[in-house]
Amino acid sequence: MAKAQSMSLMEFEKSFGSEEKCEAYLMQKRWNDGFICPHCQHSEYYYLQTRKLFECKSCQAQTSLTAGTLFHKSKLNLKTWFWAMFLVAHDKRGRSALSLSVVLELNYRTAFRLLRKIREDMKERDANYMLSGTVEMDEAYFGAPRKGKDGRGTDKAQAIVALSKDEFNHPLFLRIEVIEAATIEEITRVTKQYVKPGSKIVSDGHASYKALAKIGYIHEPKVYYKEDKENSSNSYTR
Repeated sequence: MAKAQSMSLMEFEKSFGSEEKCEAYLMQKRWNDGFICPHCQHSEYYYLQTRKLFECKSCQAQTSLTAGTLFHKSKLNLKTWFWAMFLVAHDKRGRSALSLSVVLELNYRTAFRLLRKIREDMKERDANYMLSGTVEMDEAYFGAPRKGKDGRGTDKAQAIVALSKDEFNHPLFLRIEVIEAATIEEITRVTKQYVKPGSKIVSDGHASYKALAKIGYIHEPKVYYKEDKENSSNSYTR
């Protein structure tokens, strides 16, 4: 999952402790330079306070602040949604629907639907997330331990592991993609699908990675000692 921005409980309460603050944040994210009608791009509008709708002065189209978002047509207020997302994103153990129902004072069915929608949205976001910056790539081999060869050439299931890191060498985002074999075609396919052009790819000296420098990536090969390379491959074995 994409790395969430770190925020303490007190910081969150200060930023999103009221419905008005949540609405202001969403307004800024949707229309940073002021309301723009999604139908005619006109910027002048009436605000219908009782229905919480923006009505375009040009085409009279009505738009809600939450239209096209996770919160659209929800009976829950934004503050509850924001708190739920904060709790889910900051619990490494995995927040349960029962836990949300207790903390947010919701009935279990409501908490269950809330959690399901948040997880679905997070899954969709992660599916579209592109690695960038410095990305370390290597093959991994999955399967039960057995005697015999355990590196390239093994009959275990193969995958590409791609890990993006920040400027301090801290991990940001991990992707694992099953491949047929560590060929130029497969490595190129995975890289183009999950890594932004212009990123620096750090890999071992395997020839299959060299083609990446020809398609818009910066390739930095590293030569590992055989013993270190074998230990690295075995660490991914399941």
